[in-house]
Amino acid sequence: MTNAPDAKPVLQVRHLTTSFRTDDGIVTAVDDVSFDVFAGETLGVVGESGCGKTVTSKSIMRLLPEHLTIYGEQSEVIFEGKNIIRANEREMRKIRGDKIAMIFQEPMTSLNPVFTVGWQLDEALKYHTNLSRKQRREKAIEMLRLVEIPNPERRIHEYPHQLSGGMRQRVMIAMALCCEPDILIADEPTTALDVTIQAQILDLMNGLKEKLHTAIMLITHDLGVVAQVCDRVMVMYAGRAIEFGSVREIFHEPQHPYTNALLESIPKRGSRRSRSRRLPTIPGIVPSLRNLPKGCRFNDRCPACQQRCIDEEPELINHSLDRPVRCHFPLNQKTQTESAH
Repeated sequence: MTNAPDAKPVLQVRHLTTSFRTDDGIVTAVDDVSFDVFAGETLGVVGESGCGKTVTSKSIMRLLPEHLTIYGEQSEVIFEGKNIIRANEREMRKIRGDKIAMIFQEPMTSLNPVFTVGWQLDEALKYHTNLSRKQRREKAIEMLRLVEIPNPERRIHEYPHQLSGGMRQRVMIAMALCCEPDILIADEPTTALDVTIQAQILDLMNGLKEKLHTAIMLITHDLGVVAQVCDRVMVMYAGRAIEFGSVREIFHEPQHPYTNALLESIPKRGSRRSRSRRLPTIPGIVPSLRNLPKGCRFNDRCPACQQRCIDEEPELINHSLDRPVRCHFPLNQKTQTESAH
C-alpha cells in the first residue's frame, strides 16, 4: 500500500479476497488485495482483462451475487469506520449511490430504456435525499448542466436511446454525482466511446473531482487514460496487486516486469520505430484462475524469469522507499536504492 502524506483515507481496503462457487469448485478472483483511496485523488487500477479489477470494484460495492460469492475471513472494506463487506443489504442500499457511487462501462445497459433521464435522476435523489419534487427537478437539471449536457431542461424528458453514447455516459456521471458521494468508482468509463468523446469525459471527471473533492477509483486497461487523470496507480495481475506508485513513478521507473511490459506495448507518438518492426506485446495470456502457475503468477510470461520465480511466489514488499512491488527481482532496484540514500 502507498499512502498520501498527511491525509486520512476515505476508503481502506484490507486483505480483500473474493471467491466464487463454480461447478469446478471455489475460484478466487481477487486474492489478498489491500489499498487506500484518499479524498480529492484519483487512484488508477490497471491490468489486462481477467486481472480482477472489476471484481475488486464490485466487491467494494457489494454488487456480486451473494449466493455465489465468498469473502475471505480477513477481508475488510473500511468506510466511515465500518467494515461494509459485512454490512447487510439494507445498510448497503443506503451507501450505494449516496456515499459511494459507481459508473459502469456501458451506459446503455445501466440506464433503464423505458424511463426518461429525468425520472432516473429523480429516483436517486428521492431515495437518498429529503428534497421536494420541485427541488429534485431543479437538482437534476443542475447536474445535467454540471456534466455539460446542453439544453438540460429538454434532456430530462428524453429517453436513453435518444442520446448519443457520450451523452449517456454523461448522464451516468450525473446520476453518480447527484448525491455528492465521497467516492466515485469508474469502471472503464470511456472504453465504448470514440477518442474525442473519451477526452471530454476524462476532462469532465477531472474538473468534477476538483469542484467536489470526490475521491475517484478509476478502473482501466488504458495507460494513456491513467497518465491523463490519475494521481496514484495500483497494477493488478491474476487477482493480485503487484505494484503501487505515483503516476510518475509507474511511467518513469516501473519496478515489476509486467508493468514495464504494459508500458512497452503502448504505441509511442512521434516514435522513429521502423514501420516494419512490430509493436512489442506480452507473450501468452493471463493465467486461468482455476490453474494458476506455481510461484510468481507472471513467471511464464516474464522475460526476466529465474528459478526462484518458478519455485516461490513473491510477497508484496518495499524494495525501495514506499514503492511496494510483488517481484523477487524488481527493475530499477539499484537506481531506486541509490536515490533512497
